[in-house]
Amino acid sequence: MNSDNRGVVLVISGPSGSGKGTVVELLRGLYPNAGVSVSATSRQPREGEQEGVNYYYKTREEFEKLIEEGEVLEYTQYNGNYYGTLKSEARRITGEGKDLILEIEVDGGSQIKRIMGEEAATVMLIAPSAEEQERRLRGRGTETEEVIQGRLQRARAEIKEAVNYDYIVVNETGKAQECAEEILAIIMAEHRNNHRMMKYIREYFGE
Repeated sequence: MNSDNRGVVLVISGPSGSGKGTVVELLRGLYPNAGVSVSATSRQPREGEQEGVNYYYKTREEFEKLIEEGEVLEYTQYNGNYYGTLKSEARRITGEGKDLILEIEVDGGSQIKRIMGEEAATVMLIAPSAEEQERRLRGRGTETEEVIQGRLQRARAEIKEAVNYDYIVVNETGKAQECAEEILAIIMAEHRNNHRMMKYIREYFGE
């Protein structure tokens, strides 16, 4: 029992070769209580798109003001437009008691932790070793040597940021399902985190 019925914001990051996409897909299948966030963008809506369904549409000026006010948890720019996750959207989902799982890059994870602090839990997903990470990247067989070397260089830089993450999970080869289950256990543990349970203690045991 937990009197703090808010959901958890869980950030999952990982460099190329970590298997992040596969693990997150499996995690969502294991955990139907995961909320789905609608991103915000500064681009114009396309035909058939709906506000609050496809995106929250903002002008460039509105988006930049939200960034300045700390109301955008993480963002990036693509083709001259902003894309990002609004703090209000995270609050809406967690306020419904659902857990928000955000699969984002390392720089975005750092942004969220800086803004939300202990309200967000961060997981860095990594391959078992540098050698296995390179093998996975080369195994795709769709990229040039130059692209592969660039990805490996970026991956090394991203792994150095693991020190700033709350949890580090190793995605062992052939064990993506077990990895997803391990992250689900982290979500469950976060619901019993000290800062969440103190409200329960104050309510039922007094100050």
